[in-house]
Amino acid sequence: MRVKLGARGLGLRADHVRIPVGERRMPALVLSPTRPHADAPGVLWIHGGGYATGMKEMVFMSRAVDLVERYGAVVVSPAYRLSWQAPYPAALHDCYAALLWMREHAAELGVNPSQLMVGGESAGGGLTAALCLPARDRGRVAVAYQMPLYPMIDNLDTWSSADNHNKIWNTRRNHQAWRLYLRQDAQSPSVSPYAAAARATDLAGLPPLYTFVSTDEPFYAETLAYVEALRSAGVSAEVDVYQGLYHAFDMLEPDLPESRLARERFCERFEQAMSSCFAPQQ
Repeated sequence: MRVKLGARGLGLRADHVRIPVGERRMPALVLSPTRPHADAPGVLWIHGGGYATGMKEMVFMSRAVDLVERYGAVVVSPAYRLSWQAPYPAALHDCYAALLWMREHAAELGVNPSQLMVGGESAGGGLTAALCLPARDRGRVAVAYQMPLYPMIDNLDTWSSADNHNKIWNTRRNHQAWRLYLRQDAQSPSVSPYAAAARATDLAGLPPLYTFVSTDEPFYAETLAYVEALRSAGVSAEVDVYQGLYHAFDMLEPDLPESRLARERFCERFEQAMSSCFAPQQ
């Protein structure tokens, strides 16, 4: 199908595909500009929802739409298994399969295989950060850039998530979501970093990162801590902070001045990454 979004002239095409994951075939959406660009960046965009809810169609609410319309990127949004269907590592396994599929189908998709990127919001941001670890460790696919927006990456309480009563996402929902995703390991400090990227101790060699987060949401502290840990490991990591706002403000109230600013800053960082971030495949 063809969907006209925004006013920047490129337009957007949405195609339904099925990605092999073992013996299953996972549904996914492929968003591409109606006027394709040669060697476009390929972006795996992972939806949020606390690992337990959400759908691939949430990509239409996300920052990923701008990447297609403004910059001609090709975006793949997978319908990964939710935690009520199957706990960790099911979602990560599905997203890793989608990333491999993008590499294998780069020519067909019209993307530059040296510019495969990963992004997502909330739990999708958590999966983004986690996915970059096995991508680095296994060496089968190289990620050029990561965009985990206000990511859900720490299964342990931080000072901003321990007693948070804000709307949309708060301490109670966060605890429930981690219990469903990790089951009996929800409060374990030794959980795999592939499950909760905040547990990672070796961050060297990960792709450059950009994120943004608001001060009043649960993931504020863990986002800043992860950015600092990446910088200490020699990884380029940038973060923009928005004062006094709640979780996923940019998606839920896109006309807020802060949401518009977040959108523009996100696009600026992506435009910079297009010209400077490459990771040739082996």
